[in-house]
Amino acid sequence: MTRWLTEPVPRGRVAAFRTLIYLFVAADLVLFTPWVRTRVAVPGELYQPLLIGRLLPLPTPTPAVVGVIFWALLLLALLAATGRAPRLLGWAVFALYFEWMIVAMSYGKVDHDRFGLLVALAVLPTAGRARHGDPTRTEAGGWALRVTQIAVVCTYFLAAWAKLRFGGLDWLTGSVLARAIIRRGTELADVIASVPYLLIVAQFGIVAFELASPAIFLLRKRWRLYTVGFFYSFHLVTFATITISFAPHLAAMTSFLPLERVRPLVWARRLAGRGRGPADDGPVDGAAPSAPPAPLRGGPAVAEPEPAGQ
Repeated sequence: MTRWLTEPVPRGRVAAFRTLIYLFVAADLVLFTPWVRTRVAVPGELYQPLLIGRLLPLPTPTPAVVGVIFWALLLLALLAATGRAPRLLGWAVFALYFEWMIVAMSYGKVDHDRFGLLVALAVLPTAGRARHGDPTRTEAGGWALRVTQIAVVCTYFLAAWAKLRFGGLDWLTGSVLARAIIRRGTELADVIASVPYLLIVAQFGIVAFELASPAIFLLRKRWRLYTVGFFYSFHLVTFATITISFAPHLAAMTSFLPLERVRPLVWARRLAGRGRGPADDGPVDGAAPSAPPAPLRGGPAVAEPEPAGQ
């Protein structure tokens, strides 16, 4: 079990995952959860903190508190995405984002799509330093990615457990998806809803998929990647039909992917190099100048100029 939990991964993968997660945190503040800042307009007595918020001496949200969290978190997340001071910046980002989520989820609605992201933020500081493109393998980084993967799979499995715990078997045969389509469905969802019994079949399929999700750890690497692709396609269909994105969960799920192969800066340099003309290319540093091209077969030989004075 210890070998599985700490299976070494390239440091380049850890660096890429770290950059992606911290950039997502910055994007989350301005794109997905800017509404958290509006909580300060709600009377303080409506603030009912989660259990962790009751155990810790956290302040009631005010304009000053939420404003400080927002700007500090935005700045630190961008700095952490560079990979510098991974422990100091990593723990600071985790603490601030954790408080940001407590504020967001303490007014009656708790989203479960952020569990994997929070776990990723909690374990990334333990991975240590990592540079993009570094093939050296690290057990600490492997542990951080593995724990995030477990959190992602638990999100699916525990979602199915909650459905059966609170809804029972009636969740499978009820009108859960039908109500979701009525509330926030798209035109594609209307087409699907018109097919008899298809929504009931989909509800059985969703629960079966979520209950079977831990089996991904038993698959070989290639089939595991195919399964992750299926997970992403499931969320694509979900967004296309009832406009639920699960963006934080999708960001955490990249812990399954060989992110070290994705190097946008290298690709940009290659594309820029292809766009340059042959006259723009100078000799490589330290390389000998190339010899003149040989004459074409059957063509006239080019006479070399004689040295001066002869």
